[in-house]
Amino acid sequence: MIITPAKRTGSVQEYYFSRKLKEIDRMNAERDAAGTDRVINLGIGAPDGMPPAEAIEALKRSASLPGNHAYQSYVGIPQLREAFAGWYARYYGVSLDPAREIQPLVGSKEGILLISLAFLDKGDKVLVPDPGYPTYSSATALAEAELVPYDLRADNGWQPDFEALEESDLTGVKIMWTNYPNMPTGAPATMELYRKLADFGRRHGILICNDNPYSFILNDNPLSILAVPGAKECCLELNSLSKAHNMSGWRIGMVAAEAETIAQILKVKSQMDSGMFRPLQEAAVAALEQGPEWFRALNAEYRRRRVLAGRIFDMIGAEYDHDSSGMFLWGRISHDNRFLSPDSSASAGEQVSDRILYDAGVFVTPGFIFGKNGRDYIRISLCAKPEVLERSAAKISDIMK
Repeated sequence: MIITPAKRTGSVQEYYFSRKLKEIDRMNAERDAAGTDRVINLGIGAPDGMPPAEAIEALKRSASLPGNHAYQSYVGIPQLREAFAGWYARYYGVSLDPAREIQPLVGSKEGILLISLAFLDKGDKVLVPDPGYPTYSSATALAEAELVPYDLRADNGWQPDFEALEESDLTGVKIMWTNYPNMPTGAPATMELYRKLADFGRRHGILICNDNPYSFILNDNPLSILAVPGAKECCLELNSLSKAHNMSGWRIGMVAAEAETIAQILKVKSQMDSGMFRPLQEAAVAALEQGPEWFRALNAEYRRRRVLAGRIFDMIGAEYDHDSSGMFLWGRISHDNRFLSPDSSASAGEQVSDRILYDAGVFVTPGFIFGKNGRDYIRISLCAKPEVLERSAAKISDIMK
Protein backbone atom coordinates (compact mmCIF):
# COMPACT_ATOMS: atom_id res chain seq x y z
CA MET A 1 0.00 0.00 0.00
CA ILE A 2 1.47 3.35 -1.05
CA ILE A 3 0.10 5.26 1.98
CA THR A 4 -0.68 4.37 5.58
CA PRO A 5 -4.31 3.92 6.64
CA ALA A 6 -6.04 6.52 8.79
CA LYS A 7 -5.28 6.03 12.47
CA ARG A 8 -8.96 5.57 13.22
CA THR A 9 -9.00 2.30 11.26
CA GLY A 10 -6.61 0.86 13.83
CA SER A 11 -9.40 1.08 16.39
CA VAL A 12 -11.59 -1.45 14.57
CA GLN A 13 -11.22 -4.84 12.94
CA GLU A 14 -13.01 -6.35 10.00
CA TYR A 15 -16.52 -7.29 11.16
CA TYR A 16 -16.55 -10.73 12.81
CA PHE A 17 -19.14 -12.19 10.46
CA SER A 18 -17.24 -10.90 7.43
CA ARG A 19 -14.17 -12.81 8.61
CA LYS A 20 -16.07 -15.91 9.68
CA LEU A 21 -18.05 -16.18 6.45
CA LYS A 22 -14.80 -16.14 4.48
CA GLU A 23 -13.58 -19.05 6.61
CA ILE A 24 -16.84 -20.92 6.02
CA ASP A 25 -16.51 -20.27 2.28
CA ARG A 26 -13.06 -21.90 2.36
CA MET A 27 -14.44 -24.83 4.31
CA ASN A 28 -17.27 -25.24 1.81
CA ALA A 29 -14.83 -25.24 -1.12
CA GLU A 30 -12.92 -28.08 0.56
CA ARG A 31 -16.14 -29.93 1.34
CA ASP A 32 -17.36 -29.54 -2.24
CA ALA A 33 -14.09 -31.00 -3.52
CA ALA A 34 -14.39 -33.90 -1.08
CA GLY A 35 -18.06 -34.50 -1.91
CA THR A 36 -19.26 -33.86 1.66
CA ASP A 37 -22.07 -31.70 3.00
CA ARG A 38 -21.57 -27.96 3.13
CA VAL A 39 -21.51 -26.10 6.45
CA ILE A 40 -24.94 -25.21 7.82
CA ASN A 41 -24.93 -21.56 8.87
CA LEU A 42 -27.07 -20.84 11.94
CA GLY A 43 -25.17 -17.66 12.74
CA ILE A 44 -26.61 -14.83 10.67
CA GLY A 45 -29.92 -13.04 11.29
CA ALA A 46 -30.93 -12.76 7.64
CA PRO A 47 -34.61 -13.73 7.20
CA ASP A 48 -35.11 -16.51 4.65
CA GLY A 49 -38.81 -15.83 3.98
CA MET A 50 -40.24 -13.83 1.11
CA PRO A 51 -41.13 -10.15 1.48
CA PRO A 52 -44.79 -9.16 1.14
CA ALA A 53 -46.03 -9.88 -2.39
CA GLU A 54 -47.36 -6.33 -2.63
CA ALA A 55 -43.84 -4.96 -2.08
CA ILE A 56 -42.41 -7.09 -4.88
CA GLU A 57 -45.17 -6.01 -7.25
CA ALA A 58 -44.65 -2.36 -6.35
CA LEU A 59 -40.92 -2.73 -7.05
CA LYS A 60 -41.58 -4.26 -10.48
CA ARG A 61 -44.17 -1.65 -11.40
CA SER A 62 -42.04 1.28 -10.31
CA ALA A 63 -38.87 -0.06 -11.93
CA SER A 64 -40.64 -0.21 -15.29
CA LEU A 65 -41.20 3.55 -15.32
CA PRO A 66 -38.41 5.50 -17.09
CA GLY A 67 -38.55 8.49 -14.76
CA ASN A 68 -37.80 6.45 -11.66
CA HIS A 69 -34.14 5.74 -12.35
CA ALA A 70 -32.73 9.19 -11.61
CA TYR A 71 -31.26 10.57 -8.39
CA GLN A 72 -33.79 10.85 -5.60
CA SER A 73 -34.34 13.27 -2.75
CA TYR A 74 -31.99 13.00 0.21
CA VAL A 75 -34.97 12.89 2.55
CA GLY A 76 -36.94 10.23 0.68
CA ILE A 77 -40.20 10.55 -1.20
CA PRO A 78 -43.11 12.01 0.84
CA GLN A 79 -45.10 8.77 0.44
CA LEU A 80 -42.38 6.78 2.23
CA ARG A 81 -42.10 9.20 5.15
CA GLU A 82 -45.90 9.21 5.43
CA ALA A 83 -45.95 5.39 5.37
CA PHE A 84 -43.39 5.24 8.17
CA ALA A 85 -45.46 7.74 10.18
CA GLY A 86 -48.62 5.69 9.61
CA TRP A 87 -46.80 2.49 10.66
CA TYR A 88 -45.66 4.12 13.90
CA ALA A 89 -49.16 5.45 14.60
CA ARG A 90 -50.89 2.09 14.00
CA TYR A 91 -48.52 -0.26 15.78
CA TYR A 92 -46.64 1.86 18.33
CA GLY A 93 -49.18 4.58 19.13
CA VAL A 94 -46.56 7.23 18.28
CA SER A 95 -47.31 10.42 16.35
CA LEU A 96 -44.50 11.54 14.02
CA ASP A 97 -44.34 14.50 11.65
CA PRO A 98 -43.44 12.82 8.33
CA ALA A 99 -41.91 16.01 6.96
CA ARG A 100 -39.57 16.79 9.88
CA GLU A 101 -39.24 13.84 12.28
CA ILE A 102 -38.42 10.91 9.97
CA GLN A 103 -35.30 10.25 7.90
CA PRO A 104 -35.24 7.16 5.63
CA LEU A 105 -31.94 5.25 5.70
CA VAL A 106 -30.12 2.66 3.62
CA GLY A 107 -30.80 0.14 6.37
CA SER A 108 -30.76 1.13 10.03
CA LYS A 109 -27.12 0.00 10.39
CA GLU A 110 -26.13 3.05 8.35
CA GLY A 111 -27.87 5.19 10.94
CA ILE A 112 -25.58 4.03 13.75
CA LEU A 113 -22.54 5.55 12.05
CA LEU A 114 -24.44 8.64 10.84
CA ILE A 115 -25.63 9.39 14.38
CA SER A 116 -22.12 8.88 15.76
CA LEU A 117 -20.58 11.23 13.19
CA ALA A 118 -23.33 13.82 13.69
CA PHE A 119 -23.11 14.07 17.48
CA LEU A 120 -19.72 12.84 18.70
CA ASP A 121 -16.46 14.72 18.87
CA LYS A 122 -13.10 13.19 19.69
CA GLY A 123 -13.02 12.30 23.37
CA ASP A 124 -16.80 12.30 23.91
CA LYS A 125 -18.09 9.26 25.78
CA VAL A 126 -20.69 6.71 24.70
CA LEU A 127 -22.54 4.16 26.83
CA VAL A 128 -22.63 0.84 24.96
CA PRO A 129 -24.38 -2.34 26.19
CA ASP A 130 -22.37 -5.48 27.02
CA PRO A 131 -23.47 -7.80 25.50
CA GLY A 132 -24.57 -5.76 22.52
CA TYR A 133 -24.46 -5.26 18.77
CA PRO A 134 -20.75 -4.84 17.84
CA THR A 135 -21.49 -1.95 15.45
CA TYR A 136 -22.28 0.37 18.39
CA SER A 137 -18.68 -0.04 19.53
CA SER A 138 -17.10 0.21 16.09
CA ALA A 139 -19.08 3.33 15.15
CA THR A 140 -18.00 4.91 18.43
CA ALA A 141 -14.37 4.07 17.68
CA LEU A 142 -14.56 5.42 14.12
CA ALA A 143 -15.97 8.68 15.49
CA GLU A 144 -12.92 8.78 17.83
CA ALA A 145 -15.16 8.81 20.88
CA GLU A 146 -14.56 6.88 24.10
CA LEU A 147 -16.41 3.62 24.66
CA VAL A 148 -17.99 3.18 28.12
CA PRO A 149 -19.52 -0.32 28.40
CA TYR A 150 -22.48 -0.87 30.72
CA ASP A 151 -23.39 -4.34 31.91
CA LEU A 152 -26.46 -6.32 30.92
CA ARG A 153 -26.85 -9.47 33.02
CA ALA A 154 -29.23 -12.40 33.09
CA ASP A 155 -30.06 -11.88 36.78
CA ASN A 156 -31.38 -8.41 35.91
CA GLY A 157 -33.40 -9.54 32.89
CA TRP A 158 -30.68 -8.20 30.55
CA GLN A 159 -31.75 -4.65 31.41
CA PRO A 160 -29.42 -1.82 32.43
CA ASP A 161 -28.54 -1.58 36.12
CA PHE A 162 -29.73 1.98 36.65
CA GLU A 163 -28.38 2.15 40.19
CA ALA A 164 -24.89 1.30 38.92
CA LEU A 165 -25.24 3.82 36.09
CA GLU A 166 -26.30 6.58 38.50
CA GLU A 167 -23.24 5.88 40.67
CA SER A 168 -20.83 5.88 37.72
CA ASP A 169 -18.95 8.87 36.35
CA LEU A 170 -21.13 10.17 33.52
CA THR A 171 -18.94 13.19 32.77
CA GLY A 172 -18.65 13.65 29.03
CA VAL A 173 -21.25 11.00 28.10
CA LYS A 174 -23.32 12.20 25.13
CA ILE A 175 -24.97 9.05 23.76
CA MET A 176 -26.36 5.80 25.20
CA TRP A 177 -27.13 2.89 22.85
CA THR A 178 -30.04 0.63 23.74
CA ASN A 179 -31.64 -2.24 21.83
CA TYR A 180 -34.92 -3.94 22.78
CA PRO A 181 -36.12 -6.56 22.09
CA ASN A 182 -32.47 -7.17 22.81
CA MET A 183 -29.97 -8.67 20.44
CA PRO A 184 -28.36 -11.08 21.24
CA THR A 185 -30.23 -12.02 24.44
CA GLY A 186 -33.88 -11.86 23.28
CA ALA A 187 -34.92 -9.83 26.35
CA PRO A 188 -38.19 -7.95 25.61
CA ALA A 189 -38.88 -4.25 25.85
CA THR A 190 -41.28 -2.87 28.47
CA MET A 191 -42.75 0.57 28.82
CA GLU A 192 -41.33 0.73 32.35
CA LEU A 193 -37.84 0.18 30.93
CA TYR A 194 -38.40 2.83 28.26
CA ARG A 195 -39.65 5.32 30.88
CA LYS A 196 -36.52 4.70 32.96
CA LEU A 197 -34.26 5.19 29.92
CA ALA A 198 -35.99 8.42 28.87
CA ASP A 199 -35.83 9.77 32.43
CA PHE A 200 -32.14 8.83 32.70
CA GLY A 201 -31.32 10.55 29.41
CA ARG A 202 -33.29 13.70 30.25
CA ARG A 203 -31.74 14.15 33.71
CA HIS A 204 -28.17 13.59 32.55
CA GLY A 205 -28.32 15.33 29.16
CA ILE A 206 -27.66 12.06 27.28
CA LEU A 207 -29.18 11.20 23.89
CA ILE A 208 -30.80 7.75 24.20
CA CYS A 209 -30.47 5.94 20.87
CA ASN A 210 -32.88 3.00 20.79
CA ASP A 211 -32.28 0.44 18.05
CA ASN A 212 -35.64 -1.24 17.47
CA PRO A 213 -35.56 -3.66 14.47
CA TYR A 214 -36.83 -6.74 16.37
CA SER A 215 -39.99 -5.30 17.92
CA PHE A 216 -42.38 -7.44 15.84
CA ILE A 217 -40.48 -10.75 16.02
CA LEU A 218 -41.88 -13.27 18.54
CA ASN A 219 -43.61 -10.34 20.15
CA ASP A 220 -47.33 -9.58 19.95
CA ASN A 221 -47.02 -6.13 21.50
CA PRO A 222 -44.45 -3.98 19.63
CA LEU A 223 -43.23 -1.03 21.67
CA SER A 224 -41.35 2.18 20.90
CA ILE A 225 -39.38 4.34 23.31
CA LEU A 226 -40.96 7.35 21.55
CA ALA A 227 -44.32 6.37 23.08
CA VAL A 228 -43.00 7.69 26.42
CA PRO A 229 -44.39 11.24 26.88
CA GLY A 230 -41.69 13.81 26.13
CA ALA A 231 -39.23 11.16 24.89
CA LYS A 232 -38.42 13.01 21.67
CA GLU A 233 -36.49 15.68 23.59
CA CYS A 234 -33.90 13.10 24.70
CA CYS A 235 -34.42 9.96 22.56
CA LEU A 236 -34.27 8.82 18.98
CA GLU A 237 -35.20 5.48 17.46
CA LEU A 238 -33.85 3.41 14.59
CA ASN A 239 -36.12 0.95 12.82
CA SER A 240 -36.03 -1.19 9.72
CA LEU A 241 -37.96 -3.40 7.30
CA SER A 242 -35.17 -5.99 7.37
CA LYS A 243 -36.52 -8.30 10.06
CA ALA A 244 -40.24 -7.61 10.32
CA HIS A 245 -40.82 -7.72 6.54
CA ASN A 246 -38.16 -10.24 5.37
CA MET A 247 -36.35 -7.47 3.47
CA SER A 248 -32.82 -7.46 4.92
CA GLY A 249 -31.10 -7.28 1.53
CA TRP A 250 -33.26 -4.37 0.40
CA ARG A 251 -31.57 -2.06 2.94
CA ILE A 252 -34.55 0.05 3.97
CA GLY A 253 -34.53 1.65 7.38
CA MET A 254 -35.35 4.89 9.16
CA VAL A 255 -34.59 7.06 12.15
CA ALA A 256 -37.27 8.96 14.05
CA ALA A 257 -36.55 11.90 16.35
CA GLU A 258 -37.35 15.54 16.95
CA ALA A 259 -36.85 17.80 13.94
CA GLU A 260 -33.50 19.33 14.97
CA THR A 261 -31.98 15.91 15.63
CA ILE A 262 -33.09 14.72 12.19
CA ALA A 263 -31.64 17.87 10.62
CA GLN A 264 -28.22 17.18 12.14
CA ILE A 265 -28.24 13.56 10.91
CA LEU A 266 -29.24 14.75 7.43
CA LYS A 267 -26.20 17.06 7.36
CA VAL A 268 -23.97 13.99 7.46
CA LYS A 269 -26.12 11.67 5.35
CA SER A 270 -26.49 14.17 2.52
CA GLN A 271 -22.70 14.19 2.11
CA MET A 272 -22.57 10.42 1.69
CA ASP A 273 -25.28 9.33 -0.78
CA SER A 274 -27.81 10.70 -3.22
CA GLY A 275 -31.06 9.17 -2.04
CA MET A 276 -32.63 5.71 -2.17
CA PHE A 277 -33.69 4.11 -5.47
CA ARG A 278 -37.33 5.19 -5.94
CA PRO A 279 -38.71 1.69 -6.74
CA LEU A 280 -37.30 0.52 -3.39
CA GLN A 281 -39.06 3.38 -1.64
CA GLU A 282 -42.37 2.57 -3.30
CA ALA A 283 -41.95 -1.10 -2.42
CA ALA A 284 -41.34 -0.08 1.19
CA VAL A 285 -44.60 1.87 1.18
CA ALA A 286 -46.45 -1.30 0.16
CA ALA A 287 -44.64 -3.36 2.81
CA LEU A 288 -45.46 -0.88 5.57
CA GLU A 289 -49.17 -1.20 4.77
CA GLN A 290 -49.25 -4.86 5.90
CA GLY A 291 -51.87 -5.65 8.48
CA PRO A 292 -51.67 -7.72 11.68
CA GLU A 293 -52.20 -10.96 9.74
CA TRP A 294 -48.73 -10.57 8.19
CA PHE A 295 -47.07 -10.49 11.59
CA ARG A 296 -49.23 -13.32 12.96
CA ALA A 297 -48.10 -15.61 10.13
CA LEU A 298 -44.48 -14.50 10.51
CA ASN A 299 -44.45 -15.23 14.23
CA ALA A 300 -46.19 -18.58 13.91
CA GLU A 301 -43.22 -19.73 11.83
CA TYR A 302 -40.65 -18.24 14.21
CA ARG A 303 -42.30 -19.93 17.19
CA ARG A 304 -41.99 -23.27 15.43
CA ARG A 305 -38.31 -22.59 14.75
CA ARG A 306 -37.66 -21.44 18.33
CA VAL A 307 -38.80 -24.84 19.59
CA LEU A 308 -36.45 -26.64 17.17
CA ALA A 309 -33.52 -24.37 18.08
CA GLY A 310 -34.29 -25.06 21.72
CA ARG A 311 -33.92 -28.78 21.08
CA ILE A 312 -30.41 -28.13 19.79
CA PHE A 313 -29.61 -26.22 22.98
CA ASP A 314 -31.11 -29.05 25.05
CA MET A 315 -28.82 -31.49 23.27
CA ILE A 316 -25.73 -29.29 23.74
CA GLY A 317 -26.62 -28.59 27.36
CA ALA A 318 -27.22 -24.83 27.03
CA GLU A 319 -29.67 -22.98 29.27
CA TYR A 320 -32.05 -20.58 27.49
CA ASP A 321 -35.29 -18.60 27.77
CA HIS A 322 -38.07 -20.58 26.07
CA ASP A 323 -40.10 -17.38 25.55
CA SER A 324 -37.44 -14.98 24.26
CA SER A 325 -38.24 -12.35 21.62
CA GLY A 326 -36.39 -11.55 18.41
CA MET A 327 -34.95 -13.89 15.80
CA PHE A 328 -32.22 -15.55 17.85
CA LEU A 329 -31.99 -18.00 20.71
CA TRP A 330 -29.35 -17.21 23.35
CA GLY A 331 -27.98 -20.10 25.37
CA ARG A 332 -25.64 -20.27 28.37
CA ILE A 333 -22.86 -22.87 28.48
CA SER A 334 -22.09 -24.17 31.98
CA HIS A 335 -18.43 -24.63 32.90
CA ASP A 336 -18.85 -28.42 33.16
CA ASN A 337 -20.21 -28.74 29.62
CA ARG A 338 -18.91 -31.82 27.82
CA PHE A 339 -17.69 -29.75 24.86
CA LEU A 340 -15.22 -27.73 26.94
CA SER A 341 -11.52 -28.46 27.28
CA PRO A 342 -9.73 -27.62 30.56
CA ASP A 343 -6.61 -26.77 28.56
CA SER A 344 -8.27 -24.12 26.37
CA SER A 345 -7.97 -20.39 27.02
CA ALA A 346 -10.92 -19.67 24.72
CA SER A 347 -14.29 -18.68 26.17
CA ALA A 348 -16.91 -21.36 26.78
CA GLY A 349 -19.06 -20.07 23.92
CA GLU A 350 -16.16 -19.99 21.49
CA GLN A 351 -15.09 -23.54 22.37
CA VAL A 352 -18.58 -24.92 21.80
CA SER A 353 -19.01 -22.92 18.59
CA ASP A 354 -15.69 -24.16 17.18
CA ARG A 355 -16.31 -27.76 18.19
CA ILE A 356 -19.71 -27.81 16.48
CA LEU A 357 -18.37 -26.04 13.39
CA TYR A 358 -15.30 -28.17 12.82
CA ASP A 359 -16.74 -31.53 13.91
CA ALA A 360 -20.40 -31.29 12.91
CA GLY A 361 -20.26 -28.72 10.11
CA VAL A 362 -22.78 -26.43 11.83
CA PHE A 363 -21.97 -22.79 12.65
CA VAL A 364 -23.51 -21.13 15.70
CA THR A 365 -22.34 -17.73 16.90
CA PRO A 366 -20.07 -17.53 19.96
CA GLY A 367 -21.29 -14.96 22.45
CA PHE A 368 -17.90 -13.35 23.11
CA ILE A 369 -18.26 -11.20 19.98
CA PHE A 370 -21.01 -9.25 21.77
CA GLY A 371 -18.86 -8.43 24.82
CA LYS A 372 -17.35 -9.97 27.93
CA ASN A 373 -20.78 -10.75 29.39
CA GLY A 374 -21.41 -13.02 26.40
CA ARG A 375 -18.35 -15.22 26.86
CA ASP A 376 -20.31 -18.15 28.29
CA TYR A 377 -23.03 -18.02 25.62
CA ILE A 378 -23.80 -19.14 22.09
CA ARG A 379 -26.49 -17.84 19.75
CA ILE A 380 -28.60 -19.65 17.17
CA SER A 381 -30.36 -17.74 14.39
CA LEU A 382 -33.99 -18.64 13.73
CA CYS A 383 -33.50 -17.64 10.08
CA ALA A 384 -33.23 -21.27 8.98
CA LYS A 385 -36.05 -23.48 7.77
CA PRO A 386 -37.31 -26.16 10.19
CA GLU A 387 -35.78 -28.95 8.12
CA VAL A 388 -32.38 -27.21 8.30
CA LEU A 389 -32.64 -26.92 12.09
CA GLU A 390 -33.58 -30.59 12.28
CA ARG A 391 -30.64 -31.57 10.06
CA SER A 392 -28.33 -29.49 12.24
CA ALA A 393 -29.57 -31.27 15.33
CA ALA A 394 -28.87 -34.63 13.68
CA LYS A 395 -25.30 -33.61 12.80
CA ILE A 396 -24.61 -32.40 16.35
CA SER A 397 -26.14 -35.59 17.74
CA ASP A 398 -23.71 -37.63 15.63
CA ILE A 399 -20.63 -35.99 17.13
CA MET A 400 -22.00 -36.41 20.65
CA LYS A 401 -22.10 -40.18 20.17
